[in-house]
Amino acid sequence: MSDIGGETSVKLNVEWRHAVKILTIERPERRNAVDLETLRLIRAEQLSVIEEGGRALVITGANPAFCAGADLSGVREDEFSAALQEVLVGFTQLPITTIAAIDGPALGAGAQIAAACDIRVATAESVIGVPAAKLGLVVNHWTIERLVREFSWPVARAMLLTAKLYTGEQLVQMGSVHHVGDLWAALEWAHEISLLAPLTIAGHKLALETSAGDTVVNELVDSARSLAWASNDASEGRLAFLQKRQPNFQGS
Repeated sequence: MSDIGGETSVKLNVEWRHAVKILTIERPERRNAVDLETLRLIRAEQLSVIEEGGRALVITGANPAFCAGADLSGVREDEFSAALQEVLVGFTQLPITTIAAIDGPALGAGAQIAAACDIRVATAESVIGVPAAKLGLVVNHWTIERLVREFSWPVARAMLLTAKLYTGEQLVQMGSVHHVGDLWAALEWAHEISLLAPLTIAGHKLALETSAGDTVVNELVDSARSLAWASNDASEGRLAFLQKRQPNFQGS
């Protein structure tokens, strides 16, 4: 929560459903455009989710949008850009699955947040894109590479070079959005994901987010793999399979 002009204003609502942490951007009057304070709040929740026992993180926006872009009111562009980049990279560095639950426009910074997450669930009518060419802006190289990786070369080119917007239904057909559904569908999936083996998720995500050509990274991935194979969770997974029951993973 933040105090502006003597009034308490909630810009980011935080909830828990079992081991799933849910972040809801609450700036409906600005169609949930993120300002510097909102970015700092999101970053703080990223930093605390693991020690709080989170097994999955969902980010969404209050009606009527997921996030309609950036709100640079009263801040320098370089300060805002640095905070946004920290949030985007923060999603990729978390050792848990991050899910963007998109209902409504996800434009500019909203599309960047969606692309930074591991999984995207969107309603069919949601609109996603980076209309920077209509504003005379150039997004950073990290965002361009991320859009290519998550949305494909053709979609990234159309978003960046023609300011084309895509619906959730279109993107799910291309594999860029993983499931058509609302927030409740995203939360149900997040709960299922939260029951999976934490060390497996952490090891796979580390490999997915890094380059196989980096020797140091290869060693980290190999270490994560060895840790998972030798863990109590691996034994629990095999035992649960034989007993035909849901495994109870503890992350150790």
